[in-house]
Amino acid sequence: MKATPTESLQTHALNIKRRFLGMYRNANAGHVGCSLSCAELLTFVRFGWMQPQDEILLSKGHAAAVLYSLLAEDGTLSEEEIATFYKDGTWLAAHPPPGKIKGIRFATGSLGHGLSLAAGLSLGDKMRGSDARVFCVTSDGEINEGTIWEAALFAAHHKLSSLFWLIDRNRIQGFGNTEDVMGLEPLRQKLEAFGWKVEEANGHDFTEMDLARRRLLNNTGNQPCALICHTTKGRGMENENTVGCHYLPLTAAQYELMIQNLDQAEKKDA
Repeated sequence: MKATPTESLQTHALNIKRRFLGMYRNANAGHVGCSLSCAELLTFVRFGWMQPQDEILLSKGHAAAVLYSLLAEDGTLSEEEIATFYKDGTWLAAHPPPGKIKGIRFATGSLGHGLSLAAGLSLGDKMRGSDARVFCVTSDGEINEGTIWEAALFAAHHKLSSLFWLIDRNRIQGFGNTEDVMGLEPLRQKLEAFGWKVEEANGHDFTEMDLARRRLLNNTGNQPCALICHTTKGRGMENENTVGCHYLPLTAAQYELMIQNLDQAEKKDA
């Protein structure tokens, strides 16, 4: 029986997670929690939404391993290249390098600047008459940065309807809960007031994200579009939804348990 679109996306997501968890374990370093929170939404964008002419920009560059794993899943990177992650001489560093890997234009991870870059790309496409779309994935913590709001104003002013901003709304940043560090709510209403068309979805649920995608595409006002993806930091980890899962590397026991859980999820979906 042919797999449904949702089943195909789930298979891709499981493959991507297994790969980057192995990368983090072998490196004994990395930002595991923030990769797990955005794995499904990146999978959805790449395999359920994007066309060949489109671009994706991971502003939350500390989640580089999930981006590398995504590029391996679509064949851009080889498994041999993936094995060099974090090693001397690699291009697969802790944050994405500019101009060294197909599909990665910019070095990101100095948080708050990805949306500005994405808006510039989108404006360039509009000026050239291109139908390409630009997808920018940010964390929620980086919305503290002023460049986010400048880019949001810029995109709305120029009616960049080909710009799609996906927000990994896991509610935890490097130093605590986002609402304790610098409150973002009511986030949707703020973005709408800035002139964006906004939808919300469970960022781990492909069906919900697809429904939100369809609503965003019904865009009669030529507005830039934002999808707030409600997610769980470190989803599936023993210490999920904590600041600890943002920084701490995986132990051997944690890694084995997570791989077992992914295997069980795959059998359940089969």
